[in-house]
Amino acid sequence: MEHQEFAVLQVENGKPIKMWTQGVPVEDEARKQLMNTAKMPFIFRHLAVMPDVHLGKGSTIGSVIPTQGAIIPAAVGVDIGCGMMAVRTTLAAADLPDSLHGLRSAIERAVPHGRTIGRGRRDEGSWDTPPSSVDAQWAALLAGFQRITDKYPRLKNTNNHKHLGTLGTGNHFIEVCLDESGSVWFMLHSGSRGVGNAIGTFFIALAQQDMRVHIANLPDRDLAYFEQGSEHFADYVEAVGWAQDYARRNRAVMMANVIAAAPHEIGNPFGADVEAVNCHHNYVQHETHFGADILVTRKGAVSAQKGELGIIPGSMGAKSFIVRGLGNAEAFCSCSHGAGRTMSRNEAKRRFTVADQIRATADVECRKDADVIDEIPMAYKDIDAVMQAQRSLVEVVHTLKQVVCVKG
Repeated sequence: MEHQEFAVLQVENGKPIKMWTQGVPVEDEARKQLMNTAKMPFIFRHLAVMPDVHLGKGSTIGSVIPTQGAIIPAAVGVDIGCGMMAVRTTLAAADLPDSLHGLRSAIERAVPHGRTIGRGRRDEGSWDTPPSSVDAQWAALLAGFQRITDKYPRLKNTNNHKHLGTLGTGNHFIEVCLDESGSVWFMLHSGSRGVGNAIGTFFIALAQQDMRVHIANLPDRDLAYFEQGSEHFADYVEAVGWAQDYARRNRAVMMANVIAAAPHEIGNPFGADVEAVNCHHNYVQHETHFGADILVTRKGAVSAQKGELGIIPGSMGAKSFIVRGLGNAEAFCSCSHGAGRTMSRNEAKRRFTVADQIRATADVECRKDADVIDEIPMAYKDIDAVMQAQRSLVEVVHTLKQVVCVKG
């Protein structure tokens, strides 16, 4: 193994940080945040940092945080189980209609997206009456939800059943893409929606409350943690596992609805189960590394065990990749979850205009209005540089270019 694949940042009174960031920018604030996390006493061996790394809340997005005997809820974050799903269809580029506007509209009708708030108004990003496919998935989640809400009743009154199978806002999207051979793919990005956000927010606050005596000694209050063996540790692990299951089912329901909506616009039936990939990139789970049973928190990172398929999306106007993991032990068998932002959403809105957005997404059938400027491709790192920096973590199986993008 060539050692140049990662740089090592030594941390005084902390564990080392191994960074797969050659050729990509890393902001000083992100480095400082990584060093704060590396000083936590329960970090196992080292932190692994992916090339899409950037500043996050409490912990850095694009980092792999291995722990023994403790868990940091803010490291997992509030979009628990956020991730990607992609399926290759039996369609070719020539099967798509000349105008893709109808296909985008059909997807927008099939999947609730966005968010409206206001007295007495239904949130357009949720179901009014969930369809039977959503009811069936919710039935499978219900027993676990009742166990959690019996202990924590305030989590009952959340967007749960009516958010299942919906997209949300921000960087969540549904895309129609073409691969290098002209095959048509559907790809989407979403997580555990309102209920996952409520679970994450609740347990982050609970960890801070449990540590109120010690919180002043933490480098950052968002590094508040639960110790293994404590009541709240076990409850959090259960709740986070449930939210991750919800997120996976959420993506599967949306994908089924997209596949069902498309034939009417495309004009012929097709198959769409080839090489389906459904992977989280904001989550925590028990894994074995270097012979030890540990918890691995991937905050903006994807599992890349040897042979495992994953998805690394670029921005709206860039390309995305279906990848196969190389099982790199030093990176705790992980890879990046995307290109990674180079600036905040507010900064992107300050810096760019609708005209910039129209130019940057000229080849994509998508929204091109002021509300999506924060997702402009220029607000992200160069996806080619990101892929080059992690060539020891994954190999590219397919390169996808989006032709339709639906955003909330």
